[in-house]
Amino acid sequence: MIERHNRDCVCLSLDAKALRKALALALGAEHQHLFSAHPVFVSAAHRARMAEVVQAVGTVVRLPSYREDVLSRLPEALRCAPASLQAPRGVFLGYDFHLAGDTLGLIEINTNAGGAMLNAVLARAQRACCADMEALVPTLEQVNAFEDAMVAMFQREWALAWHGREAQPQRPLRHIAIVDDAPQDQYLYPEFLLFQQLFERHGLRAVIADPAELRWQGGRLWYDIHHKPTPIDLVYNRLTDFALSEPAHAALREAWLSEAVVLSPNPIHHALYADKRNLTRLSNPHCLQMLGVDERTRAVLLQGIPTTTFVTPGNSAELWQRRRQLFFKPAHGFGSRAAYRGDKLTRRVWEQIQASGDYVAQALVTPGERIVPTAEEATRPLKFDLRNYVYDDHVQWLTARLYQGQTTNFRTPGGGFAPVYSPSSPPPTNELQTR
Repeated sequence: MIERHNRDCVCLSLDAKALRKALALALGAEHQHLFSAHPVFVSAAHRARMAEVVQAVGTVVRLPSYREDVLSRLPEALRCAPASLQAPRGVFLGYDFHLAGDTLGLIEINTNAGGAMLNAVLARAQRACCADMEALVPTLEQVNAFEDAMVAMFQREWALAWHGREAQPQRPLRHIAIVDDAPQDQYLYPEFLLFQQLFERHGLRAVIADPAELRWQGGRLWYDIHHKPTPIDLVYNRLTDFALSEPAHAALREAWLSEAVVLSPNPIHHALYADKRNLTRLSNPHCLQMLGVDERTRAVLLQGIPTTTFVTPGNSAELWQRRRQLFFKPAHGFGSRAAYRGDKLTRRVWEQIQASGDYVAQALVTPGERIVPTAEEATRPLKFDLRNYVYDDHVQWLTARLYQGQTTNFRTPGGGFAPVYSPSSPPPTNELQTR
């Protein structure tokens, strides 16, 4: 039934005028494919299965055996990090799934998953295009609750980091820095502005900063606001230097390791969740058993995570032979960079993968397909994946990303972030509908 919705329903759910008003930002031509006008349909059963996988991963991550195994790979300074650095849960974990028919697979976990605020704005701009969709469009109360939960999440990260610091009584959270390299040049910079507005609506001072603008001085992390030095309490980290190893990030790293600032997500979160080598453990029955994972959790993980293997000299010949059923990605990669479908691999790229020593091979899970109309009033298929925004093992919001090509790209006409609807009735049988 859900496949019929994704095939036959070509209604427009996006009110473009309302979206522009809600954003109140000049996105420019380069952002014209950031949002799709068409929802993706996913059954309530599949939503529940994704949430179950999220919970199962969290169960493993909490195991001392898993944490010891994973954190042993980190530099000593991170391995021996104080409890206050390990206490925060990590904001906006992104659990990305492929869903085709009844086949569901967690393809990766990200620790600085972008798009949550953009999806809140997108939800505000949804309109029911027909009677069948009335009950599916998110309400204003639901969107407001999502935004309130975002702020509460940062407040909880602040409180968790102070837990157990008996020598340092907790002070109020006042100043947040949204940090990325050259933030104004980032494709999702509009989202940084939306977060800044959200924080300030809730009484928190927020700045958008390049890490090079931060100073570690006198036991505090500082940022100059209108030439006035201001201490930063919490950093919302959007950097892709996950270990904070680059020289430009030294002040932030030092402040975090010195417990002078709360950083979320941080290098420990990336090591525990997003390093793709973890998928080789989470999809391996023997590894799960050795870690002491209970039988039910093992079953959920083995059904929900495609078998993932580290590429080594010992298995490279066998993996090359099976490459058409595999997807190759760097263990420390992000944003689908340097990731390859096996059936697209050339010998030259395969040699580079082997030489890098940093790739995993994952059993290929076909992405879902959504039919969308074109400008000529014909239709065409787009692929989609599903992103669960997760905090403390609970799904906060579910979105889809429509695209063409090998991976998500926000460059596809008709593609971009799309709302996810879970209908219980047959799809409308009428022809192309628009607002």
